[in-house]
Amino acid sequence: MKELTFDDYLLNFNYNERKEMKIQIPELLELLIENKVQFIDVRFKEEFTLWNFSFSKNIPLNELPKRLTELDKSKLIVTACPHYDRAIMGRILLVEHGFNSRYLTNGLLGLADYLRGDNANKLFKQLQK
Repeated sequence: MKELTFDDYLLNFNYNERKEMKIQIPELLELLIENKVQFIDVRFKEEFTLWNFSFSKNIPLNELPKRLTELDKSKLIVTACPHYDRAIMGRILLVEHGFNSRYLTNGLLGLADYLRGDNANKLFKQLQK
């Protein structure tokens, strides 16, 4: 995929892109199970160290421009933070650099809430296969 400028991205922004830039928790988890996604937590190292998901990779937003080589261009890259503000910024950077990227709309707090009890058990078993 060709790199593009932020201006070009905005000039071509439409309703389809608005829809395609987001990902919901169930779809994210399905893609994780299928090993089709790289889940990037863009929080600061201190935040990540205190709590994180075992299937996430921490690349803080302020380090992302220099760490693009750590990402797999063959996979969908999903960015996440507690809500979604930093995740959106990270996603835009990735799209500008030719990555297929979306951001988690429910954020990490929504994901933590979703992955309790039976949902956590089910995902754990599926990721162990």
